[in-house]
Amino acid sequence: MSIISEVKTLTKNQKDKIDDLFYYSPINTEKTIQKEQKRKTKERKKRIKKQNSQKKVENQFDYDNEMVIKMTNKNNQKQEEKTKQKMSKKQRQILKKKKRIKLMLKFTALLIIIIAGIIFALVSPIFNIKEIDVSNNEQIKTETIVSLSQLNLGQNIFKFNKNKVNKNIKTNAYIESVEIKRKLPNKVQIQIEERKQEYNVEFLNGYAYINNQGYILQISEEKQALPTIQGISTPDEQIVEGNRLNSEDLEKLEVIIQIMNICKNYELDSKITNIDISTKDEYTLYLEEEKKTIYLGDKSNLSNKMLYVQVIIEENRGKEGAIFVNGDLNNNFKPRFKEKV
Repeated sequence: MSIISEVKTLTKNQKDKIDDLFYYSPINTEKTIQKEQKRKTKERKKRIKKQNSQKKVENQFDYDNEMVIKMTNKNNQKQEEKTKQKMSKKQRQILKKKKRIKLMLKFTALLIIIIAGIIFALVSPIFNIKEIDVSNNEQIKTETIVSLSQLNLGQNIFKFNKNKVNKNIKTNAYIESVEIKRKLPNKVQIQIEERKQEYNVEFLNGYAYINNQGYILQISEEKQALPTIQGISTPDEQIVEGNRLNSEDLEKLEVIIQIMNICKNYELDSKITNIDISTKDEYTLYLEEEKKTIYLGDKSNLSNKMLYVQVIIEENRGKEGAIFVNGDLNNNFKPRFKEKV
């Protein structure tokens, strides 16, 4: 076998060993080392240059890439829409079911929170009533109103019904209206509007106090320093606190209010002590201080009639008698004074 054929048959490892022997021979060692150093230097420079170029690219804003990203997002949205459209009926049903379950879970959680809050409000001592404040009451004592309300200190502020408390308080005839407010955490405000006594009404052996709306506020044996109405037609059994006079008396009461308003203009309202309404369209006034009776007649020409009354009183100061203005002033009727003999 020849040398050439032997070389061809050498293995790769054997070849590498031969190359190393040649490469690292004393003759080539120095050159080889220099070449290797140059090669490494070049590679190092290349790596540094590559790294620097990468950093520059990272620090730059690539508008093209940004546009590509936006277009990609739009494409993704379109793709999602197409995917949804391609979804099977069964898959859509599953998704709907999942959404319903999530919604139910949220609703249940909210309901639990609300219920827990209600239970806390009804049980916690923080919301027990510590103060009941009553305002705008002049004729009725605060203790009376609190008693009527049936509210108690220490009671839970949410455990009473406003309408029921309102109704309880309004059982008192003096109460016109009631407003109840909860002031959290532990205060209740009761604001009332009272009816005002305007007239005494003769009733059996006593008196009923009424307001301008004809409500019977109180029944008493004592007479208040108010004008007294005589001759009402309301039956005795209907004269009950909280009731109103009957319709006939209410009509007459409206006329009485007109008369009293006109009398204020002539400073006579405070002098009227009694008003007789027993005869229809015949109103009679008594002025105890002036010792005079005024026969007013019906409600026509009230202002002119009261003007004549004022003049006659001034002309006959200190005299006891009757003033007649109960005729038709538009038909030559002349008001007159008749002194008591």
